[in-house]
This record gives sequence, C-alpha cells and structure tokens, in this order.
Amino acid sequence: MSPLQALIAEVPQLGRVRWIGVRPQRHAPMIELEAVEARLEAGLTGDRARPGVRNARQVTLIQWEHLAVISALMGRADDQPVLPQDLRRNIVVSGINLFSLKGRRFRIGQAIFETTGWCQPCARLQDNLGPGTFQAVRGHGGITARVLQSGIIRLDDTVKVEPIPPSGYAPFNAG
Repeated sequence: MSPLQALIAEVPQLGRVRWIGVRPQRHAPMIELEAVEARLEAGLTGDRARPGVRNARQVTLIQWEHLAVISALMGRADDQPVLPQDLRRNIVVSGINLFSLKGRRFRIGQAIFETTGWCQPCARLQDNLGPGTFQAVRGHGGITARVLQSGIIRLDDTVKVEPIPPSGYAPFNAG
C-alpha cells in the first residue's frame, strides 16, 4: 500500500448527527425528527424513498459545515442562513468529511449504510431558494446511501466508518 493509499484508507474522524428529516410525499415539506428508523433496503421510516435494493438513493446526507458554505455562495446574510430542511436531505452530520465515505460502509447509531454516490442539486432547490442555488450546492450537496442494516438513528448519534468485512462477506441476502 502506498503512503497515499494508506491516507485514503484511514478515516479517524467521528461525525455527529445534527439534524434528521423525512419527506412523506413528493413536494411536501420536510418533517424534522429527533429519531428515525433506517430500514433495510427501504430507507427511513416516513420518507418517500422508493424501497428496494436497486434504489441507490434510499437516504441522503449532507455535512453541517457545508450549510455555511452554501449560504455564503448564495450571498445570504448571517441572519438568513440556508437551513437543513431547505436542502431536502435526510441526515445532516458534522465532524466527518462525507466524501471520505466513498466506497465504504458506515454506521450511524444502530444502522449501517453504504455510500452509493454524490447527491447532486436539482432544479427544485433553485425554484425553492432562488437564483444561484444550483451552482452554490454543486460539490456541497452531500451523498446518497443505501441501508445495509436496520436500526434507530437519533440526534447526536455517532457517524463512523465500519471496518472492511472479510473477503466473501455479504452484508445482506439480496435473493
């Protein structure tokens, strides 16, 4: 393993859950929660995500630290920051770089997830928040994830990388 590969492989930071939200229907406002159940292959209880192992966007996450960046890029005053519910992501975490979770399994509370991709902004964000939103969110939109192990997630729960399973290990039976 090269020194760069070793640096990429190590993620010593622990994150914390700062905000949780679900959207029960398309175009509905986010509902802020103190706790939620992550369900295997189905996403979060009460959220409108399509269930099924093929759905790579069961849960969306964004970094707390990026809310201030997005607000600044949009030219928002300190008294009008972008809020978690504005960006329509399910879980907001602080203290860990979500991009370091690429290709990894990670635990939040009792649940285990795997990263499935980057969460790109959509035109609806621009419609809701105004001109410049799409470009401000690009590169700061967070990640999408799939639930590998069901469990409860609460505010202030830890976010941490799971150890790489032994070769041949299957996290769930897809058949």
